[in-house]
Amino acid sequence: MLGKIVLARFLELPLRTFDRFVVQAGTPANISALSSWVTEGCLGGAQVAHEAAAKSMGHPSSVLGEVREIGEELTFFYHRDSCTREYRFNEEGISRLMSDADFPLEWGRVLRRLRLINTRNRLTHGLIRTVVNLQAAYLRTGQGMSLLPLTQTDISARLRLEANLSVVADPGRISRLVRGLSIMLPNKKVIPLNTLFPKPRQVHCHFIDHVIKAENVWMAEGALREPLTDTDVADVLDREYGIFVSRRTVTNIRHDLGIPDRRSRGQRTNYLAATAEFSALVPMTHQALRTVVPAHPGVYEIQAASASWDDEENAIWATRRSMPTIPHGVVYIGSTGDLRKRLADHLRGNSDNTLLHRHIAGGAARVRYRLLSEEWRLAERELYRVFCETFGEPPLCNRMSP
Repeated sequence: MLGKIVLARFLELPLRTFDRFVVQAGTPANISALSSWVTEGCLGGAQVAHEAAAKSMGHPSSVLGEVREIGEELTFFYHRDSCTREYRFNEEGISRLMSDADFPLEWGRVLRRLRLINTRNRLTHGLIRTVVNLQAAYLRTGQGMSLLPLTQTDISARLRLEANLSVVADPGRISRLVRGLSIMLPNKKVIPLNTLFPKPRQVHCHFIDHVIKAENVWMAEGALREPLTDTDVADVLDREYGIFVSRRTVTNIRHDLGIPDRRSRGQRTNYLAATAEFSALVPMTHQALRTVVPAHPGVYEIQAASASWDDEENAIWATRRSMPTIPHGVVYIGSTGDLRKRLADHLRGNSDNTLLHRHIAGGAARVRYRLLSEEWRLAERELYRVFCETFGEPPLCNRMSP
């Protein structure tokens, strides 16, 4: 039981901590002392992107590696050599060694650490090989509708059938291992690893979202006169994709995704009217965010100006209410459960949106917001829709629709 607890905690180690553990356990002194019984090697078939490994050294990151499309094959490349490390043991020799009364206790600790490394890396590699094969369509396209329902229980059952996997791959271990890890798709998008283990309901979310977004196209083409009801959405899923869900399920998923109902989607609202209750424009500076922006849920827009403000304008920003005069003044629309924290992340460049940070880093960006106690995701989606309808294009730095 103690060994299972130790292994469970070891599987949860962040990559940087695991890296450090591997380096300490595999020091030349440790390996040379046990060289007669232990051989250091690499997992069969595992590959490392050495240029990415060099960048990862000394920097915390949750990215395990990246999927590359080579020819018609998908290949996974790890970002760390430590994730491909494997130690091979002369078990008979080690048994004789440990039965000796003079066996050093420190050697025993080193052997236990090396076995922990083997277990984690073998489980990780078996998991990655299997899931890359099963979710190949999604990995190539990045489209949520290409995902196959694949729970951690399903993947555990598949891994147990692999004769060459020497570790127990139960759902609990898989859950602990993938927690906090990410991978990079061939299009360079980084996703949480557990995205590749969707439940059927999560896959249905992608299809329902797609159908409702497509209704504007169908209406423009004359194939649809008004937005779809939830029953209509269920019928389209059954007829076009062979997915059977009830009307109530469509309603519940639509609420989870923050998608308005049929009547709300049928109402067209001008963007300036939609933002009438927003705050005054606030400079995107650390001081302004700390003193003015509350740590409260809400929806927000970020504007980027091409020219710097003068001192007079900086002095009166808090008393003015201003609306964007041109659509390109608004570069980003978002929502969050904590406005102060999210905007501070944007300002520091921690939001993984390089283009947005480039506009903010110029020093002339401003933000305005609206506080909401609930359904801020729905408000963001509606604001984004109205912006696109008003100006004919999405904000420059919104890489995808919410």
